[in-house]
Amino acid sequence: MNSKLPEHNATPAETKLPLDIFDEDGFVADAMSWSSKTSLFIAELDGVGPLTQEHWSIIYYLRDHYMKNGALPVESHVCWVNHLSRDAIKTLFGRFREAWRIAGLPNPGEEAKTYMN
Repeated sequence: MNSKLPEHNATPAETKLPLDIFDEDGFVADAMSWSSKTSLFIAELDGVGPLTQEHWSIIYYLRDHYMKNGALPVESHVCWVNHLSRDAIKTLFGRFREAWRIAGLPNPGEEAKTYMN
């Protein structure tokens, strides 16, 4: 987990990514092509932001967990590990699905998506 905001020179409005990076459900197709600019772009599309330290803590945790385990973590565990309230993801992102998308992670599958609302 990073303790500071990522370095970037672009504002969300200046960050442009091709829309074809997304699958039919709006998830990033290739998690390895992610950068902090990807998160800024998706957050702007989803109306989330500005991204704060708490947002970035969750984003980096989700990415790290996915890269190590290939799966979605339990939402309450994400909040607990990041020393945030149990409803932090809902407060910061609206839904777990948006946090996952903004973290630039791929479609987790139909069953997992039912837990993301």
